[in-house]
Amino acid sequence: MKKQHAPREATDAIPHKNIYLMSLRKLFFIAALVAVIFACKRNPLKVDISEIETEMEVVRFEKELFSIPLQDTLAELTALRNKYPEFFDLFTYKVINAGGIMQDHFPDIMGKFLTDSMIVDVKQKVEEEFGSFQKTERELIKAFKYYRYHFPDKELPVIYTMVSGFNQSVVTAENIIGVSLDKYLGRDYSYYHQLSNVPLYKINNMHPGKLVPDVAYAWGITEFDDSRHITTLLDNIIFQGKLMYFVDALLPEMHDSLKIGYTAAQLEWSKNNEPQMWNHLVENRMLYSNKRMDIVRFINDAPSTTGFPVESPGRAGVWIGWQIVREYMKKYKELTLPELMKNTNYQQILNDSGYFPE
Repeated sequence: MKKQHAPREATDAIPHKNIYLMSLRKLFFIAALVAVIFACKRNPLKVDISEIETEMEVVRFEKELFSIPLQDTLAELTALRNKYPEFFDLFTYKVINAGGIMQDHFPDIMGKFLTDSMIVDVKQKVEEEFGSFQKTERELIKAFKYYRYHFPDKELPVIYTMVSGFNQSVVTAENIIGVSLDKYLGRDYSYYHQLSNVPLYKINNMHPGKLVPDVAYAWGITEFDDSRHITTLLDNIIFQGKLMYFVDALLPEMHDSLKIGYTAAQLEWSKNNEPQMWNHLVENRMLYSNKRMDIVRFINDAPSTTGFPVESPGRAGVWIGWQIVREYMKKYKELTLPELMKNTNYQQILNDSGYFPE
C-alpha cells in the first residue's frame, strides 16, 4: 500500500513567489521615489538647446587695437573704426574718455593710452590670463544659446573684449556688449590692491569666473529696463530678483555664489537668515519706502548690508528679491521668461509668490 503524503497548504507552495513580488514592489517603490526626488530637484531652466545653431560673435578688440603700428596711428585707428564703428566710438568716448576720431587731440591721446606703462603691463597680464579665450567664449556662447531659446525673436549681441584701464567691467549698447578683461585678472593681481578707488569687497569678485555672470546680468539690465516703474524699495527688490532669475535662465548650471558674487560663507548666511531679513523689512515698514538711502542700503554693492550683522553680504535686497521671484516662478510653472521680464506689477509678483521664509 502506497504511503500517502499529507496535502501541502497553499502557503507552503508559493513562498518564493511572495518574496519575488515583494522585491518587485520594493524596486518599483524605490524607482518611483527616485523619480519624484529627481523631478523635485530638476532645474526647469535646464532646457534643451542642442537644436539652436545660431551663435553669437566674440571679437578680441584689444588684440587688434594694441597691434596698431605707432608710426601711422591715425590711419590705423581709422581703419579699425571703419571695421567696428559702433563699438569703437563706445570705447573711445564712454570707456577711456579719449573723445572721437575726428578731434585734433585724438591721435595723441590714443598714442599715450597705447604706450602707457601701466596699460602695457595690464595688456601683458590679460594675454597671460586670457590668451586662450576658448573656455570663456564657449561659456558665453552657451549662455546666449539659452537666451536665444527663451527669446527667439531677439537679435544676439556681439561681444567685444577690451583693456579699459580698470574702467567699467561691462558696458552695453544696442546689440553690443563690451567686457574689460583687465577687470577679471584674479583677486591676487597686484595692481588691484594699488587702486585707491577699488575696495577689497569689489576685488574679491574681479576674477575670471565672474566674467560670464556679469555679462548676463548686464545684458538683462540693458534689455529689460524697468526704471519707469520702479519707485519703492519693494519695486527695486523684485526688479533685481527678475534680473537674477534672468541670470539663472542663461546660466542654469552655475552656482548661486558666482551669479550673485557671494562667498560660500555669505551665501550660507543669507540662506540661514532669510526669515530675519524679510521680517526686518516688514516690521520696519521699509518695503514701500522711496527714500534713496533705504534703496541704496539694500540694493547697492557693499561689504555688508547696513543694519544687518557684519557677517551679512551687501545687496541683501537683491538676494531676497531673487528668492521671491524663484518662488513665484515655481508656483506658476506655465509662465515663460519673457512674460516674467515683461511683468512690472511688483506687488502682484510678491502677493502671488506666497513668499514667506521660515
